[in-house]
Order: sequence, then structure tokens, then C-alpha cells
Amino acid sequence: MSQEVKTGKILSPSTPWTARGVPGIETPDEQQALKAIFTEPTIECPECHALVTRTAMSFNAYVCPQCDEHLRMKARERLTWFFDQVQNELGQEFSAKDPLKFVDSKAYPERMTEAQKKTGETEALVVMQGLLKDMPVIACAFEFDFMGGSMGTVVGDRFVQAAERAIQQKQPLICFAASGGARMQEGMLSLMQMARTSAAIQRMKEAGLPYIVVLTHPVYGGVTASLAMLGDVHIAEPKAMIGFAGKRVIEQTVREKLEEPFQRAEYLLDHGVVDQIVHRHALRDTVYRILAKLMNLP
Repeated sequence: MSQEVKTGKILSPSTPWTARGVPGIETPDEQQALKAIFTEPTIECPECHALVTRTAMSFNAYVCPQCDEHLRMKARERLTWFFDQVQNELGQEFSAKDPLKFVDSKAYPERMTEAQKKTGETEALVVMQGLLKDMPVIACAFEFDFMGGSMGTVVGDRFVQAAERAIQQKQPLICFAASGGARMQEGMLSLMQMARTSAAIQRMKEAGLPYIVVLTHPVYGGVTASLAMLGDVHIAEPKAMIGFAGKRVIEQTVREKLEEPFQRAEYLLDHGVVDQIVHRHALRDTVYRILAKLMNLP
């Protein structure tokens, strides 16, 4: 009886074609695999427009495998990726109030509910405590999709608590900033968080503890004018937009056209605003080395 060798298996002529494999025709298993690939949600790179599966993009830390463009990461995903081991989450007891009864086209509580449903987060800042390699650290990350990562009272509360915990436990603090600025729906109360967070950072400095800021895309407004520019070391991700007022606002004020790469991380590095630009894949190792040096660890 003749035999046929197919991918290392000996198949008899009576073997069904679905198992034998016919050139140009997929078996049911192969069809199922192809279906999974083509039905999986994809993400389009804003730079090269390549379509990459969500799984592949997540595995690559949301860096486009085609052109190396750094896409925005969710706050919780970023912290989970950053830590080798997450020990606990901080600040969940804080919840937003509506002291001004603010209404624009929608009431503030309605906007909060929509943002919570959209992101799965209760606020625009997520704080976690855990291990970076073998080093205990506290890290916080802004969720830009939550009302533009705007800073209100809860964001201030969570950041201050993170700094106080860092002081109590003699641990460094890392902040991944991504924000449009202070939250207008809370008026002066949101602006007050600039002073509160700045004071908390000063207490960390007096305690001799490192505070590192990672500037991701984008960082603007009251966050830039406070906690995002008070670090011992400022690291930026490639091509991140960083500033106080937006480019268009400045152009309208000075009545001049501002050319690229104005407000890009690369421009700020050339002008001494940030200390270094680090590829996301090298970020964990870079932060660890800096902290080890600042903490006088072997």
C-alpha cells in the first residue's frame, strides 16, 4: 500500500482529505486559525497606517512593529507592563464630588459616568505599588481617555497619597504623565491640586527620595505646570507632545507659524527641558538603573 508523507506524518490513501491536506485548500483547523486572525480586532498605526492585531500590539507594548511609532497605552496596562509584580492598588477610596454643580452641555456627574464606562476606571489617575525587578516602588499613570487625563481633586488626592506612602515606606515614586491639564468642571478646586501635588513632591525631596517623571503623549496645562516638571529626572517617550498652552493657542497669540518639531520631545531635549528620550522597550531598565543610582543601591 502506498503511503504519503505530510508534515512528518505517514498517511494512508484512505485518510480523509481534511486530514491529508490539499495544496491551496486549508483544513478545518487551518480555517479556524485563519478566522481567528482575521476576526481579531486590529489597531491602525497613526503614522504608517499598518493594521496590527490588538494582541500583537499589546505584546509589543503598543509600539508599532512596522514603523516603531509609540501609541498611547491605557494607564492600567502601562502599570501592569511596568511592574514585575503588582502588590496593591492605592487611592481607590477617593471618589469625585460635584461641588460646583457644573453643567456645560452635560452635567459633570454625567460626564464622569460616561468616562468611567468608556475606560473602566473610576478616575484619571491609577496608582499601584509593586516591584520593578527586585526594587519596591510606587508608580502612577494618567488615563488620558478619562476626560483627557484631566487633574481634579481625586487625581490630586491619589497623587498626594502615593507621595506620602513613598515617604512612609522610603520608596521612589514614578509618574507616567499624560494629561490635558486641570479639570475645568472643578474650577479653582482643580487648580488647587497643582499646589498640593507640588508640596507633596517637595516633601519627597526633603526625605531624599527620588521622583521620576515619564512624559508620554500628550502632557499639557496644569499638569505640566506642576507635578510633570518637578521630577529629579524627566524622561520622555519619542515624539511626545509636551507643553503648557497648545501649539495653536500660541500661534494665535504670537501671530506666527510654529514649525515642527515645536513642543515635541526631541525639541524639548535639544532645549534642555527633558533629560533624555527613551524607547518604551528600554524604559523599565532605564528607570531601574537611574533609581538604583539615586538610591545608592549596588
